[in-house]
Amino acid sequence: MSRDTHKIEGRFVVALALTALILIAEVVGGLLTHSLALLSDAAHVLLDMLALGMSYAALRLAARPADDRHTYGYHRFEVLAALANGSLLLLMAFGIFREALRRFGAPEPVLAGPMLVVAVIGLAVNLIVMRVLGEHDHDDLNVHSAWLHVLGDMLSSVGVIAAGLVILLTGWMLADPLVSMLIGLVILVGAGRVLRQALHILLEGTPEGLSPSQVTSTMREAPGVSEVHDLHIWTVSPGYVALSAHVVLDERSFPEALAVQTGLRQMLAGRFSIHHTTIQVECADCGQGALTCANRH
Repeated sequence: MSRDTHKIEGRFVVALALTALILIAEVVGGLLTHSLALLSDAAHVLLDMLALGMSYAALRLAARPADDRHTYGYHRFEVLAALANGSLLLLMAFGIFREALRRFGAPEPVLAGPMLVVAVIGLAVNLIVMRVLGEHDHDDLNVHSAWLHVLGDMLSSVGVIAAGLVILLTGWMLADPLVSMLIGLVILVGAGRVLRQALHILLEGTPEGLSPSQVTSTMREAPGVSEVHDLHIWTVSPGYVALSAHVVLDERSFPEALAVQTGLRQMLAGRFSIHHTTIQVECADCGQGALTCANRH
């Protein structure tokens, strides 16, 4: 394991510990102050903890080597965890909506002062967590996505503070369930996005923003390539894209099949960030069914 990976793991541990403190404070504060907005934000913090935990687990598991039972390694663990995470968040969002609607009909008194104190503390800790996770290379999709989760929770904390100020200054108790509905909506959108991405990956979907027809067209432009067929592109886990294809070479280029394969792999990695490729080479005069040369990288 590299030194940079150890540093990132250390930041995740610190971020998880601080986020756990926010969760405990907001759950206790929400129960004591009867603030649904604070409890809703605690649910959003739970989302952050799950996201941070998944990212941390993905870092640990991705470092494990593949074995006879798991030839792709353990990259799909992150996807399965995301699926479970999204399902839980979906139920949580509907639970918040149900309680908020009940409170619209029968508002409950909220202790705005203590509610504000807890929300401000939560906001401050969120800013610290963002700073801890922000000291990384933003090209690291795994860490950056966790940072975005914390950013969303920070904005939810701002909403809770706004509700507390409204209640403190005007006594309008409906501000609490109103902000809860908004936080529930944020959780619902996040849950939907997580579920959609997880299901897309489990269904071997083509990575978003990547066009198979464009990849095929680019491969056909390579020197010596006369045809590309049976192209498949799928996502093993976020950031881990695989490709397999049959490439037909003209008769003149066939003796240089290995060089053509190497050039195609370099092109796929450089232009499309596809680093795991299986390219089967065929001779144009041998027919589609004749296997001539295959190389896996």
